[in-house]
Amino acid sequence: MRDTHSVTFETHRSYLQGLAYRMLGSVSEAEDALQDAYLRWHAIEHNTIGNAKAYLARIVTRLCLDRLKAARRTREIYVGEWLPEPVVVDADYVEHQSEYIADDISFALMLALERLSPLERAAYILREIFDVEFSEVATALNRSEATCRQLVRRAREHIAEARPRFKVDKSENARIASAFFATLRTGDISALRDLLADAAIFHSDGGGRKAATLNPIHGPDRISRLLAGLAKKNLLRSPLWSKTVLINGAPGRLSIEQDGVLQSLALDIRSSKITAIYVTRNPDKLIHVRDLIPDTFEF
Repeated sequence: MRDTHSVTFETHRSYLQGLAYRMLGSVSEAEDALQDAYLRWHAIEHNTIGNAKAYLARIVTRLCLDRLKAARRTREIYVGEWLPEPVVVDADYVEHQSEYIADDISFALMLALERLSPLERAAYILREIFDVEFSEVATALNRSEATCRQLVRRAREHIAEARPRFKVDKSENARIASAFFATLRTGDISALRDLLADAAIFHSDGGGRKAATLNPIHGPDRISRLLAGLAKKNLLRSPLWSKTVLINGAPGRLSIEQDGVLQSLALDIRSSKITAIYVTRNPDKLIHVRDLIPDTFEF
């Protein structure tokens, strides 16, 4: 039987996971931060704590700030483009999604958060995403309220374009995603180009472990030629296995490609056009999604 402190922690786990993931951009690192927070939570004197949720958020925020410093050094030597670890949800069970996998973890927003300083990132996430009062943000960051307001203001200016301005039409996005994957099978360059926005960007993360573009590919012409070329080589046309999923709130596909590589592919769709494609092939970033893969495949 679990003790009262464990029950309290588990009550807020989803909230804390969402906070840690947005801070770190990594499912595995977020879970590690929660494990550390759990140990600290059990080591403190609970009689003096008035708001358990706020106190736990404070612990997790500070642990994540420490981890961000190390993560930034690692990402400076990362091979190719770095993408956040994808949060993958079975599209058949999306109605059960938690706070952890809400719409505001889009790749666009997560990459925008990467451009902020650790303190700006923490202040923005706490205030703008989780609606934490500035007084508590100040306590969590050990800064004055005035400083925290400045941090949030600067963060807003940096990432204003990353947060969606309009409500997403999920049925329309699903239709476009279906058309995209159907077109991939044919390798039709013209059809692929028609699905892409003028400012579309293709992102690919192999981490130096698996084949991927080293830099983003810009524009519908270059992207459609790349995708058509991969389809002709049968690298995208007929995966060994695939599943329709939501990836960071966006329509996508989890698949095992012809070369045996597990990958996720997410589509950012706005105004009925694909504005960005995010492909993750680094196996270290996909360990947590293997429970969605049939047992017949081994990694």
